[in-house]
Amino acid sequence: MRKLVPCTVLAVLVVVGAVMASSASAASGGGCQLQGTASFSPPLTNTAQAFSYGFTGALSSCQSSVAGSPTSGAVEAGQVVTDPSGEQFQEPVPTGNGTCGNGTTQGTAIANWADGTATVINYTTDSVAAAVHLAGTVAPSVTLPAINPQPGQPTSKTITTTRYAGDSALGLLAFQADPTQCAGSGVSSAGISGTVGLGSQN
Repeated sequence: MRKLVPCTVLAVLVVVGAVMASSASAASGGGCQLQGTASFSPPLTNTAQAFSYGFTGALSSCQSSVAGSPTSGAVEAGQVVTDPSGEQFQEPVPTGNGTCGNGTTQGTAIANWADGTATVINYTTDSVAAAVHLAGTVAPSVTLPAINPQPGQPTSKTITTTRYAGDSALGLLAFQADPTQCAGSGVSSAGISGTVGLGSQN
């Protein structure tokens, strides 16, 4: 494990990368800056284990070769979504296996862009020390189950991709956590920042 960032977690990079990548257009390239926070359960340590996590982040300074593309947005995974009626729905919760320093994860992230469009990204990550490689594809949609729906309320909610359909995501990000926590009680939450790009072969 590298000593520069001993608690590099592939999990976080996962979500970030996936979404960032989707900020670019199909048949071209682009990217965003991302600043976010991930929460892990159970906390990540230096001992390999299965875990789940949630993530929220802001996308900014997005650039694309396609005119009219949004320059900012937000990305999340594993969160509870509340619709205008007050009903709540659960996003897919990403999972992984590994330590503070290395491992793999998989999940689905949702990017909500400043212009009201959305992008659903299925992704996987593989990390070694401070380097996390993300690979993902934009999915047509994702269905969120309702949380304790009342009689007459919808039992699910579907989020449909309305921007960057068919794109692929590739990302390399740096996640930094306190090595003391990694060696002790574990990292339950940590910030992440970086840049990721996306495009297509079309």
